[in-house]
Amino acid sequence: MARAFLFVLDSVGIGGAPDAADYGDAGSNTVGHIAQACAAGKGDRDGLRHGPLTLPNLVAMGLGAACTDATGQIPNGLEGTPRNPWAVGVETSNGKDTPSGHWEIAGVPVTFDWTVFPDENPSLPAWLIRDLTKQAGLSGLLGCRHYSGTAVIDDFGAEHMRTGALICYTSADSVLQLAAHEESFGLERLYAVCEIARKLVDPMSLGRVIARPFVGDASSGFTRTGNRRDYAMPPPGVTVLDRLTDAGRHIITMGKIGDIFAHRGVGDVRKAFGNMPLMDKTLTAMDDLANGGFLFANFVDFDSEFGHRRDVPGYANALEEFDARMPQVFAKLRRDDLLILTADHGNDPTWRGSDHTREQVPVLIRLGDAAPASLGKRVMSDMGATVAAHLGVARGEVGNSFLDMIGSKT
Repeated sequence: MARAFLFVLDSVGIGGAPDAADYGDAGSNTVGHIAQACAAGKGDRDGLRHGPLTLPNLVAMGLGAACTDATGQIPNGLEGTPRNPWAVGVETSNGKDTPSGHWEIAGVPVTFDWTVFPDENPSLPAWLIRDLTKQAGLSGLLGCRHYSGTAVIDDFGAEHMRTGALICYTSADSVLQLAAHEESFGLERLYAVCEIARKLVDPMSLGRVIARPFVGDASSGFTRTGNRRDYAMPPPGVTVLDRLTDAGRHIITMGKIGDIFAHRGVGDVRKAFGNMPLMDKTLTAMDDLANGGFLFANFVDFDSEFGHRRDVPGYANALEEFDARMPQVFAKLRRDDLLILTADHGNDPTWRGSDHTREQVPVLIRLGDAAPASLGKRVMSDMGATVAAHLGVARGEVGNSFLDMIGSKT
C-alpha cells in the first residue's frame, strides 16, 4: 500500500503572495533574495560557505521552476531542468504564521482573525501581565513587548537569573513567548507557566504560547536550548491527520508538528534539535512508516535560526545542507510513495524587521515516474487533499487533489 511524506521547509518562501502588500511584504522573496545575495558575494562566510547558492537536488525537483512560476524570474544559480512535477502554493488563511500555514496545508484554512499584540511598550494588556504574574506565582515579567528571541535573552537574561522574573515577549505573529533559564528557573516550571498562560489567552484566539528555555550566564553568554515547547490552539476543523487517525493509519510526525496541531491526530511524535539531526531521525522514520502511513515533518531551523535572525549566509548554508541530504531521502522511497516538499510562509532574511513574510511557497512532488510538469498555482489545502487521495481517505471540505494532473514520464 502507498505511503505519503510531507516535508515543510519552514519559511522557505518563493516570492510575495498576491496579498503581500496587505501585510507590508510586497517584494519579499526568501529564496530569490538569498540566491541574489549569494551571487553578489553577500552569502559568504569564512568557515561556513561561499559562492552562488547551489541546490541541485531541489532544482531537479522543480524549485527553480516553481520560483519562476511564482515571480516570473528564476533565482541566480537555480537554473536547471526539473525531473518531477511542481506547483506554487498560495495561502488563503488569515495571517502569515506557523499554525495557519500548517493547518491550511492539512486542509483547514484559518478564516478568523488572530490576536496580535501591538508593537508598543508594553505590548501585553495589563490584565494579562497581572493575571499571569499572580496565577504563576512569579516575581514579575521582563520585556513584555515585541522582541527578537535572541536579543531578549541577551538583554534580560542576567536580570532574570538575579530576580527570578520571567522573560516575556511577542512579535508580529499571534504568539506569546516565555523564556527562562533551564537551571535557575527550571524547565518543568517554565512548562507549567506556559500551561497557565495558554488557558489565559484561550478566549483571545492567540495562536501559540511558546516555552523558550535557555542556558548560560552573563559572562559566557546565553544560548537557547532544544527544549522549546509550543502550546497551540487546536485546528478549528478536521485535518488530514484527523481523518488518517480515524482510519487507523500509521502516522509519524517530526519536529514541532505535534505542537502545531495541539497533539491532535499526530501519532508517533519524534523530535530533534537542529535540521540535520532531525533529518537523521526522519530517515529512520521513513523506514519505520507502515504501508498506508503518513509522515509529516517540519524543519524549523530555516525560520528560527536564520530567517528571524536575518542571517543570509546561515540560511543559504542550511538550504545547501538540506539539499545534500535529499539523495538519502530519495533512496528510502518506494515506487508508489508520494513525497511533497513545501513551506508554510516566508521569512526573507534580507527583509526589514525580523518577522515572517507573506509569500507563496514551493510545492515539489516526487511520485514514481511522474513526468515533470507545472501544476500551476494551487491553494495550500490542495496538498492535504492530495495526501488524502493518495492514501485513500476522504479529502475534507477544502482542497482538491492534483494527482489526476500528474502523468508518467515518456
